[in-house]
Amino acid sequence: MNKDYDIIIVGAGASGVFASYEFTKLNIDAKILMIDSGNPIEKRICPIKTGKVPNCISCVPCNIMNGFGGAGTLSDGKYNITNNFGGDLHNFVGNEEAIELMEYVDSVLCDFDGQESKLYSTASTNLKTVALQNNLHLLDAKVRHFGTDRNIEILKKMCSYIEDKVEMIWRTTVDTVEKKDDIFTITTDKGESYTCKDLILSAGRSGSKWISKICEQENVNLQSNKVDIGVRVEVPAEVFKHITDEVYESKIVYQTQQYNDLVRTFCMNPYGEVVAENTNGIITVNGHAYADPELQSENTNFALLVSNTFTEPFRDSNEYGESIAKLSNMLGGGVLLQRFGDLIKGRRSSERRMKKCFTRPTLKATAGDLSLVIPKRQLDDIIEMIYALDKIAPGMANEDTLLYGVEVKFYNSRVEVSENLETSVKGMYCVGDGSGVTHSLSQASASGIHIARILNRKYK
Repeated sequence: MNKDYDIIIVGAGASGVFASYEFTKLNIDAKILMIDSGNPIEKRICPIKTGKVPNCISCVPCNIMNGFGGAGTLSDGKYNITNNFGGDLHNFVGNEEAIELMEYVDSVLCDFDGQESKLYSTASTNLKTVALQNNLHLLDAKVRHFGTDRNIEILKKMCSYIEDKVEMIWRTTVDTVEKKDDIFTITTDKGESYTCKDLILSAGRSGSKWISKICEQENVNLQSNKVDIGVRVEVPAEVFKHITDEVYESKIVYQTQQYNDLVRTFCMNPYGEVVAENTNGIITVNGHAYADPELQSENTNFALLVSNTFTEPFRDSNEYGESIAKLSNMLGGGVLLQRFGDLIKGRRSSERRMKKCFTRPTLKATAGDLSLVIPKRQLDDIIEMIYALDKIAPGMANEDTLLYGVEVKFYNSRVEVSENLETSVKGMYCVGDGSGVTHSLSQASASGIHIARILNRKYK
């Protein structure tokens, strides 16, 4: 393999994949290498999904989080087109340009998909009015849902499209980055060295610590970011059917009366399933949804998250989130599960109580007590939000509503970048969720397109 390149992309998540796609489409006059710590897409198989193991066994690398397409590959394939949430890309490229980039991403996905899929929108729904009448706020967005099953096939086609233009190395971690005479030299855990003129860091959320390390080595400024802590809620699909049939995903924000904290719904999966995921050895919870009716469940799941932003002297918000997730892992051996009725009554859920539960869990988890894990303030916020949602989705506060914990959304420290997403080190760019600029599939993918067009002009 040639070890001298024009461009090296570190991380094959959404931003890295879409940068590679655009490089290929534009036929950029450059030699390109993409390196990732995970597996190629055809080998991204979680042993839980195959039935070989009942619970997460902390595979290295985690096939849910790492590999071609990043954490978005085995997600529910949901792309939100909006500047209202999912990151701050619009602050760097402008509001109109950000939307145009996300719409372009949507068109690329639809072309590779080759099937009809509805583009949902909150623009013409009465739900916003109903939410406001109950002190809830529905955020505007358009959303396209492909489903986990179709999303994987789309990304397989994208991989075939780019593989002749972009060389790819798997199960490899970049250890060091050094710049000398306008040339970057990177070394890997395999003992190999590669050089390039331009370096794109697109390591995603799972690479947050790695990106921070590289930025500190190169004296690139970082700003502390926030961490979201909460639970994944699972209810019978009928509870939210009138909402999900109309807008598919509803991003609802509520300000609690007790603490004035903001709680929001996140990643809604109609007829989906709850899944465990491994982030840097810590087991947290997430949700998936399929397009194929035969793969769908009878439940809808979504996260309820409380945002936590810290002030001086504390700076490491991710460590705070990790400590809470570690406590859950300690008590439950992984993910904890509790009925809402048991939580309100101040008692732990047990296997005996779970057998009587009318809502059947889609993830095998340890029945327990979330009040021993989640801090009181965040738990009070979540309980208040559940009662607020019950006003627009009756049944939300039923005793058999299931709560899985802990769900933690780690936000990378914000890397200081220019409007071209270039760091203070000339030729080193930071894109996607790893930059702290984006927090969603759509915006991460759009940032990859943006950087590919910038570099194409440079090499042209």
